[in-house]
Amino acid sequence: MARVMTAPATLHSGLHSGPPSAIDPAALFQLAGPLAARRIVVAMSGGVDSSVVAALAAASGAETIGITLQLYDYGAATGRKGACCAGDDIRDARAVADRLGIAHYVFDHETRFREEVVDRFADDYLAGRTPIPCIRCNMGPKFTDLFAMARELGADCLATGHYVRRVEGVAGPELHRAADPARDQSYFLYATTEAQLGFLRFPLGGLPKSEVRRIAESAGLRVAAKPDSQDICFVPDGDYASVVRKLRPEADAPGDIIHAATGAVLGQHRGVVNFTVGQRRGLEIGGQAEPLYVTGIDAAGRRVLAGPKRLLAVGAAHIVETNRIGPLPDAPLTAKVRSLAKPVPVTLEGPLGGGAAATIRFVQPEFGVAPGQAAVVYCGERVVGGGWIEETFAGGLG
Repeated sequence: MARVMTAPATLHSGLHSGPPSAIDPAALFQLAGPLAARRIVVAMSGGVDSSVVAALAAASGAETIGITLQLYDYGAATGRKGACCAGDDIRDARAVADRLGIAHYVFDHETRFREEVVDRFADDYLAGRTPIPCIRCNMGPKFTDLFAMARELGADCLATGHYVRRVEGVAGPELHRAADPARDQSYFLYATTEAQLGFLRFPLGGLPKSEVRRIAESAGLRVAAKPDSQDICFVPDGDYASVVRKLRPEADAPGDIIHAATGAVLGQHRGVVNFTVGQRRGLEIGGQAEPLYVTGIDAAGRRVLAGPKRLLAVGAAHIVETNRIGPLPDAPLTAKVRSLAKPVPVTLEGPLGGGAAATIRFVQPEFGVAPGQAAVVYCGERVVGGGWIEETFAGGLG
């Protein structure tokens, strides 16, 4: 485990006299008592968001320590910038810590990240599932290990740059969607436990991105104009299949493309890893009376099922390994099965939380629902919990 520390120095930033007057540090970090007596550990990825969290923490007067996990140094291998775990990002995090005059540690977690996230990602794709590795990362190497480190350092809280809100509710802290819907990251954090939420802080949840960049610029941070990462950190240029092929060469095994309604063989494919449920492009089959989509993947039989869009309609989903944050409300629920989707009305059958299985029923048929994705349940703005989609059930449109 590598540990790199930058020694505390004089605060150079434009925030030396405190954060902007419209921002209350005590409200941002939700810590009682004088912040000068508090210690805040910040998870620093090298991006503008976590860097601003570090700047706000340092400017509050609290003792601030930055931690960066070296998870996957693909940037060094490909020359690609913008991946949250690349070598350039670690250097950016260190430079920001230097600028702010805070301690900074780097921990090598590549082995665990590869085993728990990257290998699982490859295996899921090979099994015909649609994995969400960012959630797996938050459930494992990121939050679990960062929590342990922050506790060892005697921190009063662990702050991250996620765009979600932590709201004090009657039954304890609740997880809510970000004030800016376009930046909301609550989908990726549904598996946060109640114990973790008690220790976590999300200072950016109520801010628009434009304000975050303005703070970074006023603090003189080198990452103020740094572009947001668009891809999974270990996937270069969004080419998931190439990563899976390198890890699992058998992913290229060919097979049949089958019409989901008639069973007719429509063509051949070059590996199920190239397809996900809902996909339209890349089927390379012509002469059809209507557009065809990938409606299912039979990984064991190396078959890709294709059919008209109506066959993608899903009426219910069985979810497993569920988590619940706070009590289950007696109020209408919504859910979303993709990070960029809008929550849609659902009903819930069975227990939610504690790893139990449950069933989500969509009030109206939902499209693009696939095993391997996460289903996240909301009550208004509050994240109730969610789970992994294990199986889907058709919802006819007539």
